[in-house]
Amino acid sequence: MVDKKISSELVYRSADTLSVLSIVLLAYFYPKTYDLNPYLVAGLGAALLFGFVGRFTEIYASWGGRPFMRDEGMRLVVTWLATFLLLIFIIFATKKSNEFSRLILISWLLITPIALISSRYLLRGLQSALKTLGLNNRSIAIAGVTRQSLRFAQTVDSHPEMGLQIAGFYTVTDQESSHIPSQYAHIGDLETMLEAARNGTWDQIYLSLPAGWSPLDNDIINRLADTMTPIRLIPDEFTKTILSSRPMEMMNTPLVRLYDEPLTGFSALIKRVEDIVVSLIILALIAPLLVMIAIAVKVSSPGPILFKQSRHGLRGEKFQVWKFRSMTVCENGASIKQATRNDVRITKVGAFLRRTSLDELPQFFNVLQGHMSIVGPRPHAVAHNEQYKQLIPGYMSRHAMKPGITGWAQVNGWRGETDTLYKMQKRVEYDLEYIQRWSLWLDLKIIFATAFKTLNDKNAY
Repeated sequence: MVDKKISSELVYRSADTLSVLSIVLLAYFYPKTYDLNPYLVAGLGAALLFGFVGRFTEIYASWGGRPFMRDEGMRLVVTWLATFLLLIFIIFATKKSNEFSRLILISWLLITPIALISSRYLLRGLQSALKTLGLNNRSIAIAGVTRQSLRFAQTVDSHPEMGLQIAGFYTVTDQESSHIPSQYAHIGDLETMLEAARNGTWDQIYLSLPAGWSPLDNDIINRLADTMTPIRLIPDEFTKTILSSRPMEMMNTPLVRLYDEPLTGFSALIKRVEDIVVSLIILALIAPLLVMIAIAVKVSSPGPILFKQSRHGLRGEKFQVWKFRSMTVCENGASIKQATRNDVRITKVGAFLRRTSLDELPQFFNVLQGHMSIVGPRPHAVAHNEQYKQLIPGYMSRHAMKPGITGWAQVNGWRGETDTLYKMQKRVEYDLEYIQRWSLWLDLKIIFATAFKTLNDKNAY
């Protein structure tokens, strides 16, 4: 089967190389006369380094259907910063720094990420437009009519820019044909699907097994192994849990960690070092700001400067979280009302602090104490934990990791008042996804995203 998909990696690499080589143009148009050869060598070296670092940051992975700035754009910026620092180290190590203008290097540092993001954005838009027009698309078929496969089909239909066209459904059981939506064709049964997979009829086949049906019943997995068509599984809820869990081995027996400590050994050490280093740097930078906020809180309304409230930390242990007081009350009882928009309890200074998240700056001291992390599930009031653990399955699994000043749920828009159960469910969903996916890279991405999002967060009040 000939793959109809035009490889985008070569196009992206070419665009990235041109963006990185902007140093040559900067040197050429710089008013002073400079030898262009060192800049050309630096540009080509940076292009090679950028491609090498990009392998680790996965900037050439498939990004279809994922938010641009939150994922791809952020990785481009981090990749470029790492590339620039490596190149500067090489320039100074080889004692060639006198051959370069500092103004050109600084301009290069600032202009290149703009060029990288702009070119990627334009190329991504062009690719989406071509796919929307039906060019360079891939035909897919779905085997199995389940809630998960129908939801997947609806998502594909609502995103034509992904370049996927659904040919129809294969049925795994006889009862499924009546559940196929009218806009999709019934193109056969399981045996027909196997024949199509062997013949390469479709570019991809997505398998979604109904509840209670085992692939071993028809030896489906072994039979699909003899085909050349890419086969992808749409997991049910239990399979999704298995896939997101980590394997381990004990006494020569393979095991799967369904619910376990996500950070142990070296990973826990890395996160703790990250917390201490980042907290000390930030506290050193914001020390004058902390003093000014403390004075403003004290002068604006009667009451303490800091508000301390009980929270559940790692493994459910209680600790006192610190915030600048933003209300006229300091509730810490069995029943706590969440802050709402235009809440009369919020002071004028407190409204500004909450909108900009400045009220949470004292939590960096909680991080140094070891009760919190820079990034993690946001700590809820103890009263809210008691309420929601009865309503949301897996809610208390949030406490498998230290609570954070910011988190994956917050940068994805699930911050602020949870006035419906659905909002809290989505927050918990993102918290658990963060715990399962944790990496140092993910933490850095959330920290950068928080810095950009904080001043324009409509859910903060």
